[in-house]
Amino acid sequence: MPTITLNKKVFEKLVGKKLPLEELKDRISMLGTDLEKIEDNEIVVEVFPNRPDLLSEQGFARAFASFIGEKTGLRDYAVKRSGDKVIVDSSVDNIRPFTACAIVKKLKFDEETIREVIQIQEKLHVTFGRNRKKLAIGIYPMEKIKFPITYSAEDPNKIKFKPLEANREMTGLQVLGHHKAGREYGYLLENLDKFPVFRDATGEVLSMPPIINSDLMGKVTEETKEVFIECSGFDFEALNKCLNMIVTALAEMGGEIYSLDLEYPQKNFVTPNLFPDKMKFNLSYANQRLGLDLTEKEAKELLEKMGYGYDQGTVLVPSYRADILHQIDLVEDIAIAYGYENFEEIIPEVATIGAEDKLEKFFRKVRDILVGLKLLEVKNYHLLNEIELNAQMLLDEEIVGLKSSTGDYNHLRNYVLPSLMKNLNENQHNEFPQNIFEIGRTFVSDKGEETGVKEKEHLSVVLCHDQVDFTEIKQILDVLMKSLGLECSVKESKHNSFIPGRVGDIMVGGKKIGVVGELSPEVLTNWDLMVPVVSLELNLEDLFEKVFP
Repeated sequence: MPTITLNKKVFEKLVGKKLPLEELKDRISMLGTDLEKIEDNEIVVEVFPNRPDLLSEQGFARAFASFIGEKTGLRDYAVKRSGDKVIVDSSVDNIRPFTACAIVKKLKFDEETIREVIQIQEKLHVTFGRNRKKLAIGIYPMEKIKFPITYSAEDPNKIKFKPLEANREMTGLQVLGHHKAGREYGYLLENLDKFPVFRDATGEVLSMPPIINSDLMGKVTEETKEVFIECSGFDFEALNKCLNMIVTALAEMGGEIYSLDLEYPQKNFVTPNLFPDKMKFNLSYANQRLGLDLTEKEAKELLEKMGYGYDQGTVLVPSYRADILHQIDLVEDIAIAYGYENFEEIIPEVATIGAEDKLEKFFRKVRDILVGLKLLEVKNYHLLNEIELNAQMLLDEEIVGLKSSTGDYNHLRNYVLPSLMKNLNENQHNEFPQNIFEIGRTFVSDKGEETGVKEKEHLSVVLCHDQVDFTEIKQILDVLMKSLGLECSVKESKHNSFIPGRVGDIMVGGKKIGVVGELSPEVLTNWDLMVPVVSLELNLEDLFEKVFP
């Protein structure tokens, strides 16, 4: 989990109240964060990943002041209209398609406030931005910028600027090879014909996201009074949340927030949007989950202690909170505000003896066998998109889509292999061989199920190196089956994802439980892979029934 270092004096000034040391320690720990230490003028706190809005003095102090009853309820942040524009060119559509931007004025920077801004940018990059893979943040002094700003993708050999902390001008490609940030994050732009770039109206480069700012245009100093902020990435909603976390933190420093008009090829937006999200509150659900008997008035007061607004049964969720997705998230915050120390322990009336589920024990045995074969286990999300599940695998199968979704993750996977192919695609900057496996859930449509979807646990293995072949993956299969006390055979079959003649159905006891083979060159091309890949996928629940009939 991320750890932040807070300036105690700045923190207490923002909170508006100075607590005795022991009480301060207790209240920080009860906020749902893990206090590591308070030493001299430093407070070191470990923040859970679901609360990136706490990764700054300003965000943490705002939540803490509300929690201790000093400044409760929804904070109101005014946004003035600047009238300036950011033009988003269609060339970024398949590169890094979205940006959300803002201006903050009337700032007073010194050594301490610059440190605070750097910390929130770095912490959001690592956590909410997933080490810049999901999103990247740029903050620039306004005095050097001429609007409108253009966000586009260009030939990396034609992008020329002096990066931060560099002693000379470089092209985009040279930045990846010769600059520290380029070597660290360059894999995010590898194999792209064009790189994203922000330029102002004079053509000056502001930055090449997600790598580095320009030393001329992107270096905030103590003379800076106004800043331009951009967040770029792949999910517009996530970028908005990230932008809101930054501008509200700067507003707590005394800044004034100004919006920008974003001109996309198909649609225009205005950011930042600091209007709260609205969620209907279910009081009976909260009481049932918590074992309490709260009145609506009491629940309202507890929600306000966690920084929410409340209006006639509707919770107003702050625009910078990225973790509120369901009623249970509100219930968790009510529990924090109520005080975990105030809940009474109740011994259940039913006595049970716990035991590990047999299926889980079986999964663990499979894991142990594969780890013993020097394979590395990975764990992926269940969501991919239709292109990754079908088109890139040369398939046309029915897959389960989400009714409401944003971004690229909008379908539940019907098998695990595409997730592993995505892992290989995103890790080509690491050395080979890359031999990995995953035990994970899959989803297929089934009207016989209550939800209309049948869920099954699958195992998928991929081996990837320049000498790999069908024999090697067949050996993995044979060792696995013998270790489980089973006999299997491979029956030649056809599968569009695999090379004809090098693919077969895995049969155990006369029943097909999976597929094994060598992936076709076209599939490898679709995933931008230059190294051969062999794979197997098994329905582990069907296999379990063979081991424990």
